[in-house]
Amino acid sequence: MTQPLEFIVLSTTRFGESRLVVHTLSRELGRKGLIVSVGKKTPASLFLPLNILEGNVTENPKSDLWSVKGLSAVAPFSGIRGDIRKNTMTLFLSEVLFRALREGAVEDGLYDWAVKSIFTLDDLKSDWTNFPIRFLLEFTTALGFSPSFDDIAPFAGDHIASLEKFLHASFEESMLIPLTGEKRSEILSSLLRYIEFHTELPLKVRSLDVLREIYKV
Repeated sequence: MTQPLEFIVLSTTRFGESRLVVHTLSRELGRKGLIVSVGKKTPASLFLPLNILEGNVTENPKSDLWSVKGLSAVAPFSGIRGDIRKNTMTLFLSEVLFRALREGAVEDGLYDWAVKSIFTLDDLKSDWTNFPIRFLLEFTTALGFSPSFDDIAPFAGDHIASLEKFLHASFEESMLIPLTGEKRSEILSSLLRYIEFHTELPLKVRSLDVLREIYKV
């Protein structure tokens, strides 16, 4: 059976010479790997982290990997792709989604929240360096374990005061909370430990090191 599907690209894995396994997040299937043939009609640039694509998915009764064809981008995300720091930030955000979500698990409302977050990042013109912190906090809410002060305090270390500000701030206010690059990185590490504890999944997010380099700029 073939069905239309819209999905977010989380990561890719090479599969032979001309195919990729695209690890995706969709409203209907949750996190799922899809097989795609790469060529002139489907260039590798389509599969950048957090791109939102649509295509036709064909189920494979003999494999958990289904194929997808007829791919196109839902939006160009020029605000993200035109800024090297935002573009690099998507590596971190997509890896968190990939590692914190179980294959096939469908969380009600998660996909729509993720799509809204990607468009928000694309639209932000300034004051967006705190975005990953806000993203992780909202992610916990989307997963169903909304952080409270008492719940998050054991993971926050010396940054509990800053995290408390984020917990009570609006989105706009949270983008303006003053932090050094080092503090942002440490807060992100604290939130990853918090998510790891609640999901019971190991979150070895390698791209956090890349994000630390952005915060030095």
